[in-house]
Amino acid sequence: MAAKTARSKATPTKENGVRVEEGLSLFKSDKFDADAYVQSKCSINEKDIKQLCSYLLDLKRASAEEMRRSVYANYPAFIRTSKEISDLEGELSSIRNLLSTQATLIHGLADGVKIDDDKVSDESLANGLLNFEDNDLSDLEKWAAEFPDHLDALLAERRVDEALAAFDEGEILVSQANEKQTLGPSVLSSLQFAISERKQKLADQLARAACQPSTRGGELRSAIAALKRLGDGPRAHTVLLDAHFQRYQYNMQSLRPSSTSYGGAYTAALSQLVFSAISQASSDSLGIFGKEPAYSSELVTWATKQTEAFSLLVKRHALASSAAAGGLRAAAECAQIALGHCSLLEARGLSLCPVLLKHFKPIVEQALEANLKRIEENTAAMAAADDWVLTYPPAGSRHASTAFQNKLTSSAHRFNLMVQDFFEDVGPLLSMQLGSKALEGLFRVFNSYVDVLIRALPGSIEEEEANFEGSCSKIVQMAETEANQLALLANASLLADELLPRAAMKLSLDQTGHRTDDPRRPSDRQNRNPEQREWKRRLLSTVDKLKDAFCRQHALDLIFTEEGDSHLSADMYINIDGNGEDVDWFPSLIFQELFAKLNRMASLAADMFVGRERFATSLLMRLTETVILWLSGDQSFWDEIEEGPRPLGPLGLRQLYLDMKFVMCFASQGRYLSRNLHRGTNEIISKALAAFTATGMDPYSELPEDDWFNDICVDAMERLSGKTKGNNGEVNSPTASVSAQSVSSARSHGSY
Repeated sequence: MAAKTARSKATPTKENGVRVEEGLSLFKSDKFDADAYVQSKCSINEKDIKQLCSYLLDLKRASAEEMRRSVYANYPAFIRTSKEISDLEGELSSIRNLLSTQATLIHGLADGVKIDDDKVSDESLANGLLNFEDNDLSDLEKWAAEFPDHLDALLAERRVDEALAAFDEGEILVSQANEKQTLGPSVLSSLQFAISERKQKLADQLARAACQPSTRGGELRSAIAALKRLGDGPRAHTVLLDAHFQRYQYNMQSLRPSSTSYGGAYTAALSQLVFSAISQASSDSLGIFGKEPAYSSELVTWATKQTEAFSLLVKRHALASSAAAGGLRAAAECAQIALGHCSLLEARGLSLCPVLLKHFKPIVEQALEANLKRIEENTAAMAAADDWVLTYPPAGSRHASTAFQNKLTSSAHRFNLMVQDFFEDVGPLLSMQLGSKALEGLFRVFNSYVDVLIRALPGSIEEEEANFEGSCSKIVQMAETEANQLALLANASLLADELLPRAAMKLSLDQTGHRTDDPRRPSDRQNRNPEQREWKRRLLSTVDKLKDAFCRQHALDLIFTEEGDSHLSADMYINIDGNGEDVDWFPSLIFQELFAKLNRMASLAADMFVGRERFATSLLMRLTETVILWLSGDQSFWDEIEEGPRPLGPLGLRQLYLDMKFVMCFASQGRYLSRNLHRGTNEIISKALAAFTATGMDPYSELPEDDWFNDICVDAMERLSGKTKGNNGEVNSPTASVSAQSVSSARSHGSY
C-alpha cells in the first residue's frame, strides 16, 4: 500500500517471497506432470477459474514488487560503479592523447628537427603555429597557418555548426598529414594544439549558453548535441541535466507557499514543474545519447535526487501542517497529486514513486493516526451523554437520505458518520499501500467503542472498579433497562456486520476499476478481498465480547440476589422431599424468570434487529447457555448434591429433571436450542441421576413418563406467556401410576 515500523515494512516482502516460493514449488517438483496439471485446471468451473485468475494476479503483483525491491536495493551501488567506470574511461582517453602527443614530439626530436627561436614570431606563437621564413611554403602549410584564425572567426560569430564542420575537416587533414608526413612534426603538433584549444573554448561557450534559463528547448538540445560532437559526452550529459535543473529552479521562484495557501494547489504546481523537468530531461537524454548505460544511470541518479528535494519541499510546506492537524484528506490528496505526476514517468523507465513514498508515507500515517484518534475521542464523548435509544439518522445528515437507513443510538450514528467520512478520504492511501493500516486502525477504534459499550452495562461498574482500581476511565452513560442494553448490542452488531464492512469496500477495486461498493453492481462474495473478510470476522469477534458481558450480567442477575445469595442452590431440590406437603409441579422460580426474560428480550429484539434475526437468536441462545453452563460447572452445588448431609430425594430429582425439560422445551420453541445447551442439560441430568443412584435407589422408578413432563412444560409456557389452554383441564400428578416399566430406555438423557 515509516510510521509503519521496520518490522511491518520487512514482513510483507518476506511474506510475498514465501508466497511466491510456495506457488512455484509445484512446478519445481521432479514428478510434475504438465498434461495432468492442465487437465485438472481445464475441468474447473467458473468460480474456480475466477479464483485461479485472482491467485495468478496476486503472484504477478508479488513477483513484480519483489523484483522492484531487489533492483532498488542494489541500484545505488550499480550507479556508483557505472559512474566510476565512465570517469575511468575518460581518464584513460586523456592518458592516450597525452601519450600520442609525447610520441609525436619524441619522433620529431629523433629526426633531428631544429627550430630556431629567432625565426618564430610573436604572432605565430599566439596562434600556436610556427611561421617559417621560407617563402616556399606549400598550400597545406599555408592552410595550417590560416586555419586557427578561421576557427576564431567562427567562434566569435557563434556559427556553431560551421565550427564543428571545420573541426572535423581539420582533424581529417591532420590525420592524413600525419600518415603521409606532409607536415613537419612541429607544425602538426602546433595545429593539433590549436584545434584542441578552440574545441575547449567552444565547449565552454556551449555549456554557458545551455545553463541560461532563457535558452529554449530546441536551442538547448542543439547545444548539447554540439557539445557531444566535440567528443566530451559525459560533460555534455551532465550539462544537459544541470540545464534542466537551473530552468525549473528559476521557474520555482514564482511559487511562494504561505500558511493560507491550499496545500494541494502548491503540491500540484510544484510537482508539475519538477516532474515535467525530469520528463523532458529523460526525453532529451534518450534522444541525444540513446540508451547507453552510463548516461541512463546518471539520469536515474539525478532524477532521484530531484525527487528527494521535491519530497522535502512538499513535506515542509504542505504535508506537515495537514498531518499535525489530523487533516487526512488534505495530506492524502497532496501525496496522491505528487504520486500521480510521478507515476507518469514510469512509461519512460523512471520508477520514482518509491522515493516519494519513503518521505510521504510516515507523515500520511501520522495524519491517519490523528484522524482515527479523533474518531475514538468524539465517539467516547458522545457515549457519555447517549440515552441508548435507537433512532434513525438525524434529519439533514448526509446519510439520512441514503437507501441504507438503520436505527442506532446517537453515539453509534456519530461513529458511523465519521467512519463513512474516513473511508471517503482513504482512497489515495491505496497507492501508498496504507489500506491495511487503515483497516487495522479502524479495528482498534471499533474495539475501543465496544469497550465503551461494555462499560455502559450496569454490571460492569463493579468489575471495572475491582480490576482497575485507581485508574481513570472515561465516563459513559449507563444503559439501565433491558431495551437500553439491547440497543448496545444493536449498535455493535449493525456496525460490525453491515456498516463498517460496506464502508471498507471502498478500499478495494475490481479488475474493471469500479469500486466493489457500487450500488449499480450486484454484490459478489467471491470478489471480496480476503483481507476484508478476515477484518469483518475480527469485528464480529469483538462484538462477541459485548455479547458475553451482556449474557454474564443477566445470568448473574438471575442467579444471585443483591445481597449475594443464590437463587439456584442445592437446597431448593434437596428440601423438597423433607417438606411433607403435596408438591404443585411447576418449573422452579429461577427458570420461570429466565423464560420471562427471554420472552421480553425476544419481543424487544424483533423491533431492534430487523433483518438480523439470526443475531437476536444467537444472543438468546448464549444467555440460556450461560445459565445452564453455570449450573453445570457450579462445584459447590454438586458437592452439596453428591456429598452433602442430606441426599437428593425422588421429588428433588423430579423437580431438577422438570427444570431441565422446561429449559429444553422453551429453547426448542424459541429456536435457540444449541448443541452446547443440549449438552449442558444432559450433563446436569446425568450428574443428578448418578447422585440419586448412589443412594441405592433406581432413578427411573421414580420418574414419570416424558409425556407428563412435556404437559407440565407446555402448560407452564402458556401460563407464563399469558395464554390459556384450549380446555380447562388441569395437569394431574401421576405419582401413583409411576412404575419402573413406564420409563423407556430412551430416558438415558443423551437421546433427546
